[in-house]
Amino acid sequence: MSQKEEKNNQLVSNRKAFHLYHILEKVEAGIELQGCEVKSLRLGTANFQDCYASIKDGQVYLKNMHISPYAQGNRENPDPVRTRRLLLHKREIKKLADKVAQKGLTLVPLGAYLKGNKVKISLAVAKGKNVYDKRETLKEKDIKRDTARELRDSHR
Repeated sequence: MSQKEEKNNQLVSNRKAFHLYHILEKVEAGIELQGCEVKSLRLGTANFQDCYASIKDGQVYLKNMHISPYAQGNRENPDPVRTRRLLLHKREIKKLADKVAQKGLTLVPLGAYLKGNKVKISLAVAKGKNVYDKRETLKEKDIKRDTARELRDSHR
């Protein structure tokens, strides 16, 4: 799927992840949802704040992702911050486990989007940034924005 198509179907994104981490590799994973969670996600009522992924017993789990209860749902709505299993092939899980075993690497969710009628999670192997790296990123972002503004203004 191209990035343009992915942005059109984007349900929720974790913009803070790009500020806090160097993204080394991206992986697409399915997610195991219950009840009205898909309807709630389609409304964009999810939150990736303090969310992370971990590998345990050969499975990948997404922890602390908040999906608000669906308003038209019944009293059987699942817990909003429950641990959800991510769906990956065994060889992908093993590959991710090997990378995460390296010092300083972690699994970070980047966003949730629709692919067809399925909800997918964009997961990244990432390394934490230092304070000076964050400042560099902000400087680069400011420079790009300024040059884009100057180009736009010069074409008028």
